[in-house]
Amino acid sequence: MKKHNYSAGPCILPQEVFEKSAQAILNFNNSDLSILEISHRSKDFVAVMEEARALALDLLGLEGKGYQALFLAGGASMEFLMAPYNLMKENGKAAYLDSGTWASAAIKEAKFFGETVIVGSSKNENYNHVPKGYSIPADADYFHCTSNNTIFGTQMKEFPDLDIPMVCDMSSDMFSRNIDFSKFGIIYAGAQKNMGPAGTALVIVKEEILGKNGRHIPSMLDYAKHIKAESMYNTPPVFPVYASLLTLQWLKNLGGIPAIEKINNAKADLLYTEIDRNPLFKGTAVVEDRSTMNACFLLDTPLHTDTFNAMLKEAGIVGLPGHRSVGGYRASMYNALPLESVQVLVDVMKDLENKI
Repeated sequence: MKKHNYSAGPCILPQEVFEKSAQAILNFNNSDLSILEISHRSKDFVAVMEEARALALDLLGLEGKGYQALFLAGGASMEFLMAPYNLMKENGKAAYLDSGTWASAAIKEAKFFGETVIVGSSKNENYNHVPKGYSIPADADYFHCTSNNTIFGTQMKEFPDLDIPMVCDMSSDMFSRNIDFSKFGIIYAGAQKNMGPAGTALVIVKEEILGKNGRHIPSMLDYAKHIKAESMYNTPPVFPVYASLLTLQWLKNLGGIPAIEKINNAKADLLYTEIDRNPLFKGTAVVEDRSTMNACFLLDTPLHTDTFNAMLKEAGIVGLPGHRSVGGYRASMYNALPLESVQVLVDVMKDLENKI
């Protein structure tokens, strides 16, 4: 029976990506070598890296606009460190929006580099909304925000217009919706949500903002060095980059971000409509900030938990339990999750209502 995978990450990927990746593990490009054993300097893999970097910029509408794409090791959490290392001046200042667990983790790292101003926070409300009405110091070296808060199911719907670089962690909604990506100086995202398996992070950097902080940067943490080395300053995570390329190709063939955004909105509308209609369930995030990627919701009473969980299992639904910070359930509806899977979940919710 088909599994309907709502895992928050590592998560569902397109079936064709699994099939092509599996074939590449056995025999990559008819070379009689596995993608897991080829040299990262080989002609075949250099072509993979070049296409992946170019396609990422193409999908974001940033090709030819002064941006570079990098696939780096360390995951998105490494960028909590690399962003301030590359942008914050000695004795400098950075502005951060505290909208969730990962935003808080980024703030913790930035405090090692200089003054870190938290311009807004929803922590006291258990991050059930995205802070608004905040002001960003004009003398800040950069502003950092998190576009989608995976754990709490909230999402930024608007981004400020700034004269300073804006850095954004887009790990859980990268390539899922149309945004003016040219607003950002740095965009970073772990691959394991919408791009590929865990093991690499995509970093989009506007080159002109680099090299201005006067700080000594260790080589492995220097974006400029990674750009100069064409994202191969050291051995890159070969397989995650290849699987990410396959996913980006799938998205391009689907019609790019505009096409997937329509599908994602339909999935979110279907599920949130049922959450609001069904008296047995309630959402945890404020309505205006609900994420299209991660829908968090609770049962009205723990008495129904065992029954609902058994029904989910019978329907082949996996990965739905919520994070311990919120409890309840979290439906992660990343790009590769089909609308049909959301309909199965909604049907189970309706069936529970009929049983009670």
